[in-house]
Amino acid sequence: MAQTKTTLTLTGRRRFWFIFTLLTGTWTMSISQSSLSTVYPTFMRDFGISASTVQWLTTGFMLTMVVMMPISPWLLNNIGFKKLFLTVLVLFDIGSIIIYFAPSFTIMMVGRLIKAAAVGVLFPSYQSILLTITPESQRGSTMGLAGLVMGSALASGPIISGVVLKFTDWHGLFLVFITVATILIFLSFVTIQDVMVSKPSKLDLISILMLLGFAGILYVVNEIGKPDVNWTLGWGLLIVSIIAVAYFTYRQFHLKTPLLELRVLKTFNYDLAIFLTAISYIALIVVTIIFPLYYQGVLKVSPFISGLSLVPGAVFLSILNPLTGRLAEKFGYKQIMLFGMAMIVVGWLILALITTKLNLLTMILIAALIEGGNAFVMMPAVTLGANSLPDRLISHGTAVITTVRQILGSAGVAVATLLLSNVTAAQLKAGVPTMTANLQGYHVVFWTMLGVEIVGFVLALLLRDERQKG
Repeated sequence: MAQTKTTLTLTGRRRFWFIFTLLTGTWTMSISQSSLSTVYPTFMRDFGISASTVQWLTTGFMLTMVVMMPISPWLLNNIGFKKLFLTVLVLFDIGSIIIYFAPSFTIMMVGRLIKAAAVGVLFPSYQSILLTITPESQRGSTMGLAGLVMGSALASGPIISGVVLKFTDWHGLFLVFITVATILIFLSFVTIQDVMVSKPSKLDLISILMLLGFAGILYVVNEIGKPDVNWTLGWGLLIVSIIAVAYFTYRQFHLKTPLLELRVLKTFNYDLAIFLTAISYIALIVVTIIFPLYYQGVLKVSPFISGLSLVPGAVFLSILNPLTGRLAEKFGYKQIMLFGMAMIVVGWLILALITTKLNLLTMILIAALIEGGNAFVMMPAVTLGANSLPDRLISHGTAVITTVRQILGSAGVAVATLLLSNVTAAQLKAGVPTMTANLQGYHVVFWTMLGVEIVGFVLALLLRDERQKG
């Protein structure tokens, strides 16, 4: 009944402007997440802080997102999407204003965490809403459009921040965010509608408290390989966090109305979709982190050239995303994801087998191959996972997928950077020339990623083909 009502109220221009506002907000928040690292040196100079301190703008953002993502289904069911979307935009705007006027790094951090809370709620919610308002047979195309938005944000984030910083200081970047968010707030009053039936339930505060365990695990993972870490405290935090997550999981299965419905994990294709979207995301995020290090450390290009070298792959990803959605609807999700995983595996295989230094053009093409493969896997996996669930569980399903993806993606980056630094250091200690030591470090990372992505290919083989007929 709810689905019929949704379909009738969101047609033509109403549907267009609804999706336009939703994806523009998502695009803006995605850029705010990815574009900030280019400004870190400026923050360090202006606030007199170290690199490890400024990194908390990323670490704190990530930890807050992981805690907020599982709460998004409850918010969708109890607040209504229009109020929720407006609240998210207002929080994002307030966070940006606080950062713009921040007299100290501490105040800036407060603004950053407020923005992270908004993004953590929106990222699972926008996918749930798009899946809910779209007939199952058309979800691939719709989620492909969502992938285009996210991919273009990845490509344009560094470019936008670079252009803004060329003509003004870092305040100008946040002025852009404030302006866009404010326009979207007014636009949302007209274009955004409540498209999900309200299902009021009691907020389980104990479950929310246990969610901090996810942040604790992610924090410890990101501390791996850093110097001067208090591992007595670290191991203690890890144990407490694992216990908290275990109790959170147990509690969700025993509550009449859980905060996060984990019974979605009893669906076979959905479970595979979780790991496929996470494994493809690991490949994508490791490319965006490790490849610039290769460009600058091995190929000796400037940071500017290094940043521009990421753009072709991200643009290729953006172009492919809408296409892969339509192909998945036509040929089946299993076939499309097998093809994508094969592209990713071939990319890492080339890197693993070639032991000599690769030139910049070759690396850019391999990055495009891996990122293109991601377009055939990540959003199609989200769509397949949603199609495997009843409509009432879609919001819970997308929350689980985005949370797991965030945690495993961060763990993948932590492991890759740890292997790179430790292997390189061991080679240098053994008296190996610097260039050879660097290449050895990167090749261990490449072989490790190849192993991870082969696992993803095997999981894609296990998918049950549920393509839509007709």
